[in-house]
Amino acid sequence: MSELSIVAHKMVEKNKGILAADESTPTCNKRFKNLKIESTPESRNFYRNFLFTSLDIEKYISGIILFDETFYQTELSSGMTFPEYLISKDILPGIKVDKGLEDFGSSEKLTQGLDGLSKRLAKYYSLGARFAKWRAVITPGDGIPTDDCILANAKNLAKYAVKCQQTNLVPIVEPEVLMDGSHTIDDSFDITSRTLNTVFDQLQKHKVNLQGIVLKPNMVLSGYNCSYQADITEVAEKTINCLSAHVPAEVPGIAFLSGGQPDEDATMHLNEMNKYETDWNLTFSYGRALQQPALKAWSGKLENVEKAQAVFIDTAKANSLATAAGL
Repeated sequence: MSELSIVAHKMVEKNKGILAADESTPTCNKRFKNLKIESTPESRNFYRNFLFTSLDIEKYISGIILFDETFYQTELSSGMTFPEYLISKDILPGIKVDKGLEDFGSSEKLTQGLDGLSKRLAKYYSLGARFAKWRAVITPGDGIPTDDCILANAKNLAKYAVKCQQTNLVPIVEPEVLMDGSHTIDDSFDITSRTLNTVFDQLQKHKVNLQGIVLKPNMVLSGYNCSYQADITEVAEKTINCLSAHVPAEVPGIAFLSGGQPDEDATMHLNEMNKYETDWNLTFSYGRALQQPALKAWSGKLENVEKAQAVFIDTAKANSLATAAGL
């Protein structure tokens, strides 16, 4: 097995998942502001520090996606950089490498960040990163997404994946169909199918080694403003059917994004999907759904840190159980 394949399998191993702690500074600012927490490099470092040093985190978390600022910050008691600290806990360090979104036409988005990417990837690898992440955003709406936008995003994902693998980093390939809106679960199924079909077509055209990637897709859900909200069993069935039709068997695993779902819903959907026999390990790569309960419990107060760590581990453990339909 190649190094890429070994790392990819480790990222999606049963009973573990990936913590997405790669919020940009503006996103982190917004989440802190909602809880009246001052957002500074120091407070963000402190927050990530207590998450990453939570007792037994390595039992439930296989890898952590870092933001550039966090990548160079340190674990406070040892002075090790976060990548060094995570490696010491047998957790794979990862890095978000896209540069955000630019307009594509009037109401769609294209992810940017290919310029200078190879050089950045080589630096991150030399400092301990073993995987990377690039998020493409597909927006459902009136007459969208267009085939052109899906194709442009798929091409960028494939180019990014090639550059990652050339640097010995496993690419997380994240084509996210947004769930904001009033579209139905059937609309979500169709758009996700079109997107995955195009993404894998481009990955194969660019000769990406599919055994050395991790797919991070959305679940197939009703749009959050849709009058009919599909239940857990329907979401699981439609998501599995969609993935089975479009994701090649050689992909080691699928680490779902939570996409703004309520924390419990993201966990229960994952648990239900793991009742199916599939070609891949199905796990999680959650940001908000793993962090929000702990962030709320902390609320910026030193005396709440232990409680917040316990809440974080409880949430991670529940999702770990869900990877084996154990809830």
